[in-house]
Amino acid sequence: MSLPRKVSILGSTGSIGLSTLDLFEQAQVEVEMVALAAGRNATRLAEQALRWRPRIAVIEDEGALPELRERLKGSGIETAGGAAAVRDAAAADAQWVMSAIVGFAGLAPTLAAAKAGAVIALANKESLVCAGPSLLRTAKLAGGAVVPVDSEHSAIFQVLDPAVAAQVSRLILTSSGGPFRNATREEMAAATPERAIAHPNFSMGAKISVDSATMMNKGLEVIEAAYLFSMPAERIEVLVHPEQIIHSLVEYADGSTLAQLGPPDMRPPIACAFAWPDRLPWPAPKLDLVTAGPLTFQHPDPDKFPALSIAKQALATGGQAPAAMNAANERAVSAFLDRRIAFLDIPNVVAETLERMDRTNDFSALNDAVESARETDAAARRVADEVVHDLAAA
Repeated sequence: MSLPRKVSILGSTGSIGLSTLDLFEQAQVEVEMVALAAGRNATRLAEQALRWRPRIAVIEDEGALPELRERLKGSGIETAGGAAAVRDAAAADAQWVMSAIVGFAGLAPTLAAAKAGAVIALANKESLVCAGPSLLRTAKLAGGAVVPVDSEHSAIFQVLDPAVAAQVSRLILTSSGGPFRNATREEMAAATPERAIAHPNFSMGAKISVDSATMMNKGLEVIEAAYLFSMPAERIEVLVHPEQIIHSLVEYADGSTLAQLGPPDMRPPIACAFAWPDRLPWPAPKLDLVTAGPLTFQHPDPDKFPALSIAKQALATGGQAPAAMNAANERAVSAFLDRRIAFLDIPNVVAETLERMDRTNDFSALNDAVESARETDAAARRVADEVVHDLAAA
């Protein structure tokens, strides 16, 4: 098996980064670690650096750089801090880059890795949502590739035959339904941040967990799938599948529907992205359909989860509307976690932000993908903060 040897992990201390390093341990693969980059957890980053011996360890929060340097003193490992340093690390000569920085902050490093011609294992939704066409085009022109790591997109990636892509009728993304799958709107209206981040299947960061609770994560994934697989939004559906055994399905014109199955574990899609187009042998958890029990499905309730329709509308609007939606959602989630707005206010903030920006024709795109997305992101955050203020004052 010919595997990439030079590896960088952006977001190494988050859940995806930890799963990636655990996979490397479990599979006993030999890698040359080029860079490890994290947000602010200098303690964990230093521990990882001492184990994996990267050329450079980068912390985005420059305030945490002195601690990182102290912990790595005498190790011979280079250290750096700040967003520019993360971007530079992403552009180094790694053959395979895990892009797992959460939020808009992951866009510039991911594009830097794409320009360098790396194979990008993409776990950062925002890179595709805010600049999908540009990212995919950049990677292709540089001789690299973008391989999805989200379990849903990895599933489609594994079963969609490019030779007959024109004969695909539907892409079906599955969702756990989050913690409020069976809740009433009244219960959701009273939801606390603690309740919203209690994901039934995965342990994730607070922001991603809230996105799962609102199903905005699926809205973002619809946009991702549209860009990744050149599929119009009307041919992408979402089904709630609480068991999370079937990760996505591809329906073909002849009536055949192909599904990818596996336990709810992020390491298999990471392994797929790492070894693609080969397969990586490792002691993976096996799926036992007998003990898995019945598999159930239901349509998401549009009244409880309006984020799905908001995302499809942003995709239809085009330009920088998806980037604006993403920024507004980040601000709304932050306001909810700070207890400044209610849970059901999150999609309302996003929808109102998009409406106000649409009235001012603020969705046009510049030639530079990062700058265009950055300008839209900043504008949408300002508008979203105004909407949050109006809600809090009401």
